This record gives sequence, structure tokens and C-alpha cells, in this order.
Amino acid sequence: MNTHGREGPRLRRPPDGHPIPVSTYRLQLNADFTLDDASLRVGYLARLGVTHLYLSPVLAAAPGSTHGYDVVDHATLSPALGGAAAFERLSRTARAAGLGLVLDLVPNHMAVPVPVWHNRALWSVLAEGADSPFADWFDVDWTAGDGALLMPVLGNRIGEVLAADELVLADEKVPGEDEPRAVLRYFDHVLPVRAGTENLPMAELLERQHYRLAWWKVAREELNYRRFFDVDTLAAVQVERNEVFDATHALVVDLLKRGVVDGLRIDHPDGLAAPKAYLERLAAQTDHAWVVVEKILAPDETLPEDWATAGTTGYDALWRIHAAFVDPAGESELASVMRRVTGDEADALPRQIEAAKREVIEHSLQAEVQRLATLAALLCHDDIRLRDHTAQALHDCLVELLIEAERYRYYLVPGESMDPGVRAAFLESVSRARSHLADDRHATLDVLASLLQGQEIGSAGRTDEPARAELIVRFQQTCGPVMAKAVEDTTFYRWTHLIGLNEVGGAPERWAISPEELHAFAGNAIDHAPLAMTCLSTHDTKRSEDVRMRLNVLSEFAPEWAAHVRRLRDAMIERLTPRIDGRIENFLWQTLAGTWSEAGPLEATRLEAYLIKAMREAKSHTNWTEPDADYEADVLALALAARQDPDVIAAHTDWLSLTREAVRATTLGIKLVQLMLPGVADVYQGSEAPIVSLVDPDNRRSVDFDALEARLATLDAGTAPQDLADEKLLVTSRALRARRDHEAVFTGQYATYRPLPASTGNAIVFARSNANDHTDTARVVVVATRLARSLERYGGWQEHSVTLPTAPTTGWRCALSGKTFASGATRLADVLESFPVALLLPAEDTPEAT
Repeated sequence: MNTHGREGPRLRRPPDGHPIPVSTYRLQLNADFTLDDASLRVGYLARLGVTHLYLSPVLAAAPGSTHGYDVVDHATLSPALGGAAAFERLSRTARAAGLGLVLDLVPNHMAVPVPVWHNRALWSVLAEGADSPFADWFDVDWTAGDGALLMPVLGNRIGEVLAADELVLADEKVPGEDEPRAVLRYFDHVLPVRAGTENLPMAELLERQHYRLAWWKVAREELNYRRFFDVDTLAAVQVERNEVFDATHALVVDLLKRGVVDGLRIDHPDGLAAPKAYLERLAAQTDHAWVVVEKILAPDETLPEDWATAGTTGYDALWRIHAAFVDPAGESELASVMRRVTGDEADALPRQIEAAKREVIEHSLQAEVQRLATLAALLCHDDIRLRDHTAQALHDCLVELLIEAERYRYYLVPGESMDPGVRAAFLESVSRARSHLADDRHATLDVLASLLQGQEIGSAGRTDEPARAELIVRFQQTCGPVMAKAVEDTTFYRWTHLIGLNEVGGAPERWAISPEELHAFAGNAIDHAPLAMTCLSTHDTKRSEDVRMRLNVLSEFAPEWAAHVRRLRDAMIERLTPRIDGRIENFLWQTLAGTWSEAGPLEATRLEAYLIKAMREAKSHTNWTEPDADYEADVLALALAARQDPDVIAAHTDWLSLTREAVRATTLGIKLVQLMLPGVADVYQGSEAPIVSLVDPDNRRSVDFDALEARLATLDAGTAPQDLADEKLLVTSRALRARRDHEAVFTGQYATYRPLPASTGNAIVFARSNANDHTDTARVVVVATRLARSLERYGGWQEHSVTLPTAPTTGWRCALSGKTFASGATRLADVLESFPVALLLPAEDTPEAT
């Protein structure tokens, strides 16, 4: 199919004339960094070279929100961020500087705020139940819980709360309502009282509400509304209903139609009942604006070709770029370190994932799995030919299928045929599930697999029944939470082979990939998703790109790392009590290596907060709901002692000295490659210079833009880089400016990507060009050093060379060093004499650099 003059999949490119970001800069907005604060940084970001500001969610959010994903009002721009007036000011300021805006949109869920009246739609549902005009907004099972919406907000069981008189009936003026009304107060919680029940005794009053107040622990087993993963305070929204879509998207659609906003990032589309239909409706209402989706793909999975989106937000690119800079030779040595410290074998990752899935299914996601099993049991009970497949058998089979599902979703739309590749992946999971089930469960598994594929099973002619369609959809909506909570939020805090690989959307089982595989991925992106995002750091990543880069070099110095760990353990021998788990110990040593800089270790308060989160997410000895204070104290005592111990400090001083050049090469190489690959390159706030940050909320800390702006001005004035921070900023700014100045080469409909021949695998080399003139003349050449340590062991570049393509006119000039080169075979030692990377542009297009 030809789409806007380009051969390729349907719907991947907006129509001609529509704005398309060339690069984006992610800004985390909150009460301390508002829309007006963002306006003050537009000049700097324009000079940096980005083309679009990429804003975290801007709609009205729950009180005190620090991230914006807890939306309470889709029709209002967040007052805490400055409201509509500030948004318009930012838009005008950005446009005047030549920048556009991209918004982060949250269609899957809304907040259950405190007090609830902040969410007027949910307040109405609590007050009026299924008769509320907003009842269809939320994915509630009104057949469960005696027709009442479970509100698990109590600190104790309801009987104890009643006995303590902690529930108070009062008449209050609720914002948004004309007259005072009866409300029920439980500390900070305020809930509406059903009309006509105000004068009942408290116990009877509670029985008559459209909601059921309950102890917070009840949610695990009896929650009857769908939520975001296992977060009770984020209730799922049914945007598959046209009226809900229109009401929740009217403001954002208007901003796109008026040209105030150029594109969208869609948060967690896998949670939606029908992501394909959602994207089609969004495209129809926005005239096919540029839209990307936050989608986690398995290593061998591709985004459905018929989705109306430019592609993903870049997790698929992130892990591959990093993996191309991981040394395969270090895998076994680091596995040996892990085995000595933790007892985990190198092949234990799949078993750890399986165990974690069983835990989350049994505990935090028990209500979701039970709802799915109940639906399957009712469906079979209603068909006499399926009636002997018992509720317990169906539950057992569903559990095993969810455990063996290796994707967040299998994309079957009820009534439509399944993609052959997706069906093959699904059937593989069915086969694996069969091996865990007793023989008498196999027939039930076959029935369930047929139902989940939309096939005819049981009585003829029943494939289009609503209950079967609901089963298909809910199974897919459950796969994602099981994957996310078990893999990203549990196993990735237990598996310590190389923790930098344990990233959102990552594939630690792959360890490393070759430059050829990275080139293949980039070539596929040009053909299938040329306008998808690429990224290295996001608000969701577990570590900033620079922490991961420092962890990457452990693979290059594996024997030295083993010795380093022995040195640390010897220094901390008195603190390494038998109580401390080996996994958190190994996790700590790598965290210190990833965060220890020339300025010293990470601040104690940040390290403590991170380790508490890591321990509780791992759920091995402590967790969020039942923390083990003594265990946590032992681990924190070890960590705090380590960061102050003279022997540990000396060990890290030596480590920094040993790895400095490798870290430099990896830092600059990964950054340049990401910015030059096919797609829309994203820069997370502050990451244009090295930034040490960990999982949220640490990665949402404020950025010292004044310091960055001063650094950039100094570099632009011709001063040579003084340190790695200068060098990374130089690489980032020159790469972004090259993208901006050669837009057609990177995001034009004829943009191309071509690996270039080099005589060594220690160099990643490629060219970007615009094939519109039918000559495919290279306009940009990228050269990056890979695995600097192994290169050093073999004596450096020596006579290794790269073949530079024919330049448009007068040869090539490096935008970083200012040196010029002729086309043809060129020594890598010459190209990379000043920096471990080179960004070559036509000499006539490139001002001389310092």
C-alpha cells in the first residue's frame, strides 16, 4: 500500500502538511515546575536543537499529584500547573521560538482522589450507583458486591471502624454542588450519602449506599472495578464507549484541531478494551495527527501493523541500543559473581519470572483473576456442551495461561481473525501451560484456548455472544498487569545478573546484541515505524541512561568487577549478617557502581528511598503492605555504612579511574546512536548532560536548567569541553541541531538508514540520507566506539578503517571536533582522535567546531 507517497504499513505517517516532531524534550510538570516555568526554558531548549516540548499530563489531577497520571477532570487544564491561560502562554512562547507541543494523554484510568468529589464523575456514581449518568464511565461489575461499588479505604475492618465511631455523618457544602448535602466522613475521605438514607442508623445507612466501605485489604480479593494494574486509587475508564471517549477527549482533540498541540503520547493502551478501535477513533477526530503509544513489546514481537499510530514510545529501541554496548564476553563472569553472592544460577531467570507471576496472581491481582475465572465459568455453565468444565478447572487453566503468556496482549478483536504470528505466539503459551496441568485439565485448557481465540466451541452459532467477547477482552486486559507486576515490578528487583538490563520493556535474557542486530532493527524501523519514538530515559525507567551506561561497563571489566565485589564484601564483612539476602546485596553493589561519581556516592536519603522501594518491590523479605522494619533496617545500615567506609570509598575511587574512558565512550556512543537512529528522538529532562537518577520519584527531581544553559552558551562560544558533562551536552546539542537542520533525512517520507562498512566490530557506523532525489546521497554519518575496554586490550584502532560515503560536495566535517575528512576508506583512529564518537556532516553545512 502507498501511504502519502511512501511504501509501507498503513497509518504510520500523518497526511502531508501535518506537523511531525523531529525530536522531543520531555518536561515533568508539577506544582514546582509549572507551565509558566516551562515557558521560561523555551529559549534554551530551542538553542539545544529540539523541535517539540513533550509535556507530562496537563489535565486536572488529584490534589497534590506529582506526575499527572491521576486525572480527575478531562475538561480542565490543571490549575496546579497554571491552567488554560498558562498553557496558552506556553504555546505562544514555544511557537514564537519555532517549537511545537506534544501531550501525554491518559485514556485508561482516572483517579479515586481524596476527597472523592474532586472526581465529579466518580462522585456521581457513588451517589447514584448504576443510575448515575456516569455509571458507564467506569468498568464496574455491578453484579458483584451486591450491586455496590467497593471502596477499600478503611484502615481496619468495618466492624472495628463502626465500634470506634470513626465514621461521621455531616452536612457539608461540596464544591460543584449548589446546596449543602449529607456526606460521610472517614478522616480525610468524604463520600456522598444516598438520598433518603440520611436519618438511618449508621450500620443500616452503610448497607443502603451505592458503595461498600471496606478495609483496604479486602480489595485484593473482592474489588469489583477494574484498575490500573494493582493500584486501587486509579479506576479504569471505558473509553470504548463513544460517549465516554467524546467527553474525555474533547479538550485534547480541540487543542490538536486548533494547532495548539501537534501530537500525543498515549499512556498504557494495553489496558483499553479495544486499543485498535480507540486509535482509529482518535485518528478520525484529529485528522490522523502524530500519535505514539506506550507499548511494551516482547523481543520477537512487533506492533500491530493496523494500529493507527506512528509507533511506540521507544522502549523497544532503548533496550537494543544499550544491549549493543554490552560486552558478550562478560556474561559468564558476572553470572559467577551473582551465583557466589546470591546463589542464583545463570539460567534461573525464567523460573524467577514464573514464581513472581504465581505470587502476584495469588495476591495483588487475585480479584482480577477471579473476575476473569467467574466470567469463564458462567459462560461454560450457560452452554450445556461446556457445562462440565468446572469453575475450579477453568480457574486453574487461566492461571497457567497467564503465567505462560509472554506478551502484554495478544490483540484479538472479537469477531475478527487473529494475526497468524500472534496466534502462533498464543498457542505456544497454551502448549507451555499444558505442561503444568494435570491430564484431566487438558480438555478444559483446549476449550479455554478456543474461547480466547474467538473460535466456535460448544454449541454452534454462539461465537458472537457478548459474554465470549468480554472473556476475550478481559483476558487481554489481565495479561498486561500480570506481566508488569511480576516482571518489571518484582523479578527485575530480584534478578541481579546485570541490573542495568532490568529495564522497563527490557530483555535481560538477551544480555547483549551485535551491531548487525541493531542495524537490522533500525532498517526495520525505517520500513515499518519511521516516526516512532526512540528514548534512553523516561519517567518510567528504573534508572537514568547514565546509571545504565555505567552499569554497562561492568560487562567490559567483568574480572575486575569480580575482584571489586570481593573487596567490597571484605570491607563490609561485619555488616553482612546472614539476615541480609544475597540478591539485595548484589543489587546494592551494582547500584553503588552505577551511581558513584567523581562527586562521591549518591545522597544517603535518595539511596535509602531507592533501596526501600527495591526491597518492597522484590517482595522477598518485605513488601508494601507488610513491611519488615528490622530487615529493611539491616539493609539500610549496610548501605549507609558502605558509602562512608574508607575502604569502600577507596575501592570506588579506583573503580572510577579504571573505567573512566570506557564510561566516556559508552555514554557518548549510546547517546549519539539513539539520537541518530530512525524515529523521533526524545531527550528526557536533564539528560543532555550526565544525570544520576533512579526510579520514580527520584527521576522527577528538578533540573538545574540555569547550569545547563550556561554550559551550552560556553560551548557555543567556542570553548572546548572540559569534562564528560560538557561532552555529552555537545554531542546532544549538535545531534539535535543536525536533526532539525536536516529534517528530511530523519523524519521525511524518503529518509533512509544505511550501515556503513567498518573493519572492526568495535565501531557502530551508519549513514542517514534522503532518497527523494533517487541518489540516496548520505547527508549524515555517525561513528561510535563500542566496547572501549576490549578495543584497548587489542591495542586500539591501529589500522582499522571505515568507508565514508561520497559527500555531497566538499567532504565531511565532524560537528564535534571540526576536523574534515574525504570520502572513502578512512582510519578510525583519525576520525575518533578527539572524541570516541563522530558526527559527520557535509563540510559546507557544518560550522567549524572547537
